[in-house]
Order: sequence, then structure tokens, then C-alpha cells
Amino acid sequence: MFIEILKDTIMITAFVLVVMLIIEYINVRTRGNWSKPLQRSGWLQILSAAFLGIIPGCLGTYTAVSLYTHKIYGFAALVTTMIATSGDEAFLMLAIMPGSAMKLFVIIFVISVITGLIIFLIMKNRTLMHIPENHLKIHSEQGDCICFDPKIIVDQIKNISFQRAILLAGLLLFLFGLLIGVIGEDHHFLLPGNGSDPLLPETESHGFEWSWVSATFLFVTLIALFIISTVNDHFLNEHLWAHIIKKHFLKIFLWTFATLLLIHFINDFIDVESWIKNNLFSILIIALLIGIIPQSGPHIVFVLLFVEGSIPFSILLANSIVQDGHGAIPLLAESKKSFIVMKLVNVLVGLLVGIAGLTFGF
Repeated sequence: MFIEILKDTIMITAFVLVVMLIIEYINVRTRGNWSKPLQRSGWLQILSAAFLGIIPGCLGTYTAVSLYTHKIYGFAALVTTMIATSGDEAFLMLAIMPGSAMKLFVIIFVISVITGLIIFLIMKNRTLMHIPENHLKIHSEQGDCICFDPKIIVDQIKNISFQRAILLAGLLLFLFGLLIGVIGEDHHFLLPGNGSDPLLPETESHGFEWSWVSATFLFVTLIALFIISTVNDHFLNEHLWAHIIKKHFLKIFLWTFATLLLIHFINDFIDVESWIKNNLFSILIIALLIGIIPQSGPHIVFVLLFVEGSIPFSILLANSIVQDGHGAIPLLAESKKSFIVMKLVNVLVGLLVGIAGLTFGF
């Protein structure tokens, strides 16, 4: 159990930091110009955020959180992504109920865009966390911004600094673990709590399988290796080490590990399935409350209940609106206020949609 939680923590932390590293690199290379269209356009923020959220799994939400913490996305875009995502449950829905899954994805995409635009009209591009104006550092000196110079790469590797050696070693170990299957996709389609009475004929567990998600991890890791191998010492020390590693690594890692560990113990002592009652409104409230949990797994029970015909589509939809898989855990580490307010907004939207669904019978 401890090893599995540690593996998930490493995977989440590594992906978030690599995305932040790539954003930092692009920002310095373009002197911040790449993000200006996003920062200026509320429509572009909301639409791109909805597309990130609709991507199955948590990679899109990790990216959105990184954009938010770098003041490229506002709070409205963050909420848009979190409403649009269904976490890892999206893979299960596509596997066992593809038609209903596609319908659900389209609906939550539309709901996320509408909600995001309403919040943007109220808040504009504001965030709910303190982000210094120079959070993404841009230097005017030409020497500072030379991120790729073939003439110095060999000398930098021969006289490698401690920071570069640590970063390269960490990424190479992560890449090795990814290639041999020690780190990567590991879905466990088990019911929360007591798995002895599954809703499906057999409780099924799928170990590591090479997929597009693993390929995405491989792709971004190779990009990070290229960046760390080629940037000059100034960029490596000031932007990557001092900013991303020293300010974000430990905080994201510890919060992710603690959250996953807490959720594991909760699932051991609370049988979520036993909470399900015949009263549909009670089930709706339970679906919304379980949706608050920043974890893929507890929400699977609602997917299986829908497939069995035990709950209507509207309750599954409400749960999908509120839940965001692992995607919100890095946000919890960076800004607890943003996490709490985002969840409150999502619960409100999920409640309204769920009540409307139960009222009109879908």
C-alpha cells in the first residue's frame, strides 16, 4: 500500500513539475509573448481550459493547475477545467458505456464553458492565490535568455553543476521507471471500502499497460531532459532550481502523499457503497460529497451503479461535475483557498444540474 501511494505521489509530482519547467522554458524563450493571448482573452482561456479538462485522466488538469499557478489562467479557467474533467473514471466509462460516456463528456464540456464564462464576467482574470508579478521571470539581458547554445552544451556536461546533475539523475530515474513499468498508469477498478460484493460479476484489476497516457509522460519527460541538458547555468539555477524545485517540489510532494494516504485510510474504514439509499435526492447529495474527494476511485461506484441501472444519468453527471480525480491535489498544495472555493462552485453547479435532472426525469 505504502509503495503504491509513493509511486502515485512521484508520478503526480513529476508530471506537474515537468509541465511547470516546460512553461518556464517557453516563457523565457519567447520573453513571455506566448502566454499574452491567453491572458488577454477570456474566451480563449475558457475554451482551452475546457479542452484540457475533457481529456481523459488527470494530465489536462495538472496542466491547468500549472497555468493557474503561473498567472496565465485566471480562476474562471481553473473552474472550467475542473468541471470538465472526470478524472481516471473517464477511461472506465469509455470502456463499459462508450455511448453514455460521450454524451456525458459533451454535456459537462458545455456546462464548464458556461460556468467559466459567468465566473469570468464576475472576476475577469483574477486568481484567488497570491502570485508575485514576477512569478514567471523575464530578463531583458540577452545573455540570460540564451537557453540553447550548441557551443556551451558539451562544456556544461563536462563541468556539470550539482543542480544539473541532480535534475538529470532524477529525470533519468523517472524515465527508467516509466519504461520498465514501475511508474505509470495503474488503474484499480475496485469498489471503495469492502470489495467483496462488487456490482460487476468480477472485481477487475488492470496493472500497468502502455497507453497514450504513458506515452504523454514519456514525451514530456524527454522534453524536460532536453531542456535541462541544454540550458545555460543561469537559466538552470535561477528559473528551474531556485524557482520550480526549491519553491514547489517539496510542497507538492508532501501534500500529494499526505492526501493519498489519508484517502486510503478513509476508504478502509468507510464503506461508500453502504451509503447508497433508495432516496434519489439522498444519493445525489452523497454523489456530490464524494465528488469533493480529490482522488480517482471512490467515484467509480456511481459509474457502476449507472451501468446497473440503479441510478439515473443525472446523478452520474452531478458527480462528474464535482469530482476531478487527482487533478486538484497539486492545487491543494499551492492554494488551499483556490481549492476550497473551486470545490464550492463545482458543488453548487453539480447540485443545480442534479436537481434539474431529477425534476425532469433524466
